[in-house]
Amino acid sequence: QVQLVESGGGLVQPGGSLRLSCAASGSSASRYTMGWYRQAPGNQREWVAGITSGGSTVYADSVKGRFTISRDDAKNTAYLQMNSLNPEDTAVYWCYVDRGTRILWGQGTQVTVSS
Repeated sequence: QVQLVESGGGLVQPGGSLRLSCAASGSSASRYTMGWYRQAPGNQREWVAGITSGGSTVYADSVKGRFTISRDDAKNTAYLQMNSLNPEDTAVYWCYVDRGTRILWGQGTQVTVSS
């Protein structure tokens, strides 16, 4: 059974960058779409980005041009590089693996953008 662990969150100044990691263990995630959601305080959960097993990427309009999703199947890991961060990006971020029949979620990691 695949397990997901996010890491890389923290406190960053506006305009700064963070790189989130989503490490899968237990089984390979290489044949599945992976991605990221976030939920800001007081807001609904928001889809952020996704990457297919073939490497195709899609982004929410709110992060296009600033965030980059990638994956390293040899490490069974997906990443979210977040640049030009602003306070509106403050949220809990969690990754997912779309296994077709169900979605597997990580535990979440906090990103806070504040001066």
